[in-house]
Parts: sequence; structure tokens; C-alpha cells
Amino acid sequence: MSDPIPLWPAGLPPAGVDPTCTEQARLDFVPTLTPVVTGQPGEKRAVVIVLPGGGYWTHAPHEGVPVAQWLGSLGLATFVATYRVWPHRHPGPLQDAARALRLVRARAEEWGVDPGRVGVLGFSAGGHCAATVSCYGPGAQPDHPDAVERQNGRPDAAILCYPVLSLQPWSHAGSREALLGKQADAQLIKELSLETAVTDRTPPTFLWSTSDDPAVNVFNSLHYAGALRRAGVPFALHVYPTGRHGLGMAADVPQVADWTAACASWLRGLGWAA
Repeated sequence: MSDPIPLWPAGLPPAGVDPTCTEQARLDFVPTLTPVVTGQPGEKRAVVIVLPGGGYWTHAPHEGVPVAQWLGSLGLATFVATYRVWPHRHPGPLQDAARALRLVRARAEEWGVDPGRVGVLGFSAGGHCAATVSCYGPGAQPDHPDAVERQNGRPDAAILCYPVLSLQPWSHAGSREALLGKQADAQLIKELSLETAVTDRTPPTFLWSTSDDPAVNVFNSLHYAGALRRAGVPFALHVYPTGRHGLGMAADVPQVADWTAACASWLRGLGWAA
């Protein structure tokens, strides 16, 4: 595993994104991308960037490097992104996720990856971030002076694990508050309720949840899957009968632990995994 790489030039994210976030807070947090498993120069491995959960307040360690190492065992190149969280707000996390995708594509030759097979995997609020960049990720900017920004900022596949997807009416209140504030604009809440944002440009998606998740209602995954179906986007949906929130790899919960096998099979179906 390599050292974290700042996502933005000089380590600083764009200024002025959120007027409620102080300049000192902007300087105090450096969004990064950590290479965990990469290929050799000239290889063309598929890639997954892992976005840990944490309610947009923090990043859960067990949903980061261990997951990237498991994906690496399937023959993928893997990275972990630390995107902006509170006191930063929307669109900071979206910008960071898109920048991570662009950075991997910009350095594809160096890292031995295929710039046309770059996906995201997110847990909980990280799932919301992954779905947001799936639905709203920016396209390439061919004339941009920054070579990284010339790359496409939307993933080619998404894996969403017990994800926060709707901010109404099945929202996880803590994630919504951290992302948008207590007095969030109603239109913004609607736009970031991602079951309303799916289009035929949203990438193929793998979702899993537990039916009795006490923190993030399973309706998040069910309604997003319905939106994918209506848009004609291929997806896989796995709902397990029981399991607490924040399971990560779920190695200690036998009735849920096979999500990794199901996900690996899905990735092989895409032609991404060994």
C-alpha cells in the first residue's frame, strides 16, 4: 500500500464550495486517494475506488483498506478515497469522488489500470457519495488546463453497500444534516434523493442491504433498484434477512458474509474480476 496522494493541487480542495465552512476547516482537511493494490505499468486492470461510510461525519476504517485488499485479491486495482465530510458540505464529497475517478484515469498507465473500467464502492453514506457521482459525476473537460480535469468523472460501475440513497422520506437524518445542514433547501434534498436522479447514463450497479437495518432503511436500496430498472440500467440487488448496520465485510455474520462472493460473481460477469 502506498502513501496517500492529495486529490487536489497543493492538497487544497476548491475554495468557496460551502459558505458555512470556514477557510481554516478547508485548510485542516486534505482529501486523499490511497493506492492499495495497483498493476504494473502497461497492464489494464479494472479498478474500484472504495468510499468508506461514516454518516458524512467521519470515515469508518473497517470499510476502507480491508475492503480494498479483498477486491485486490480478485485481480482488481484498488484505492481508498478520503472525501470531505462535516464541516464540509455538498458538493464537496461529490467533487472529491469525481476527482478520485479522474486522477486514476489520468495516471492509468503508471498504475497499470484500464481507464475505461473504473468503478466505485461505497458503504452507508459512502454509498450515497458513490451513487451521487454515479448520477451526477461530471464528464471530461478536454480543454481544461489541469490534465486530471480532462478525464471523465463518472464511474463505469458502482457497488453500494447498505447505502444511504434517499434523503426523503427514508433518510438517515444524521447523514442528511452533515451533508446539507439542518435547514437544507427542499430542492436540494430532492436532487440528492438519488432514486429521483437515475438515468440511462447511471452505471451498472450492485446493491446489498439487510431487511432490518435499524439505521438505514432497506427502502433506500429497494427504491433505487426500482429506478435503475425503469431506466434500463443493469443491476443486482441482495437483501439479507437480518444484520446490524455497518457490517463492512461482515465476516462475523454468516448469514450476510456471502455478499462478497455475490459481488465477486457480479464483477466477473462484467469482465472485471479474475
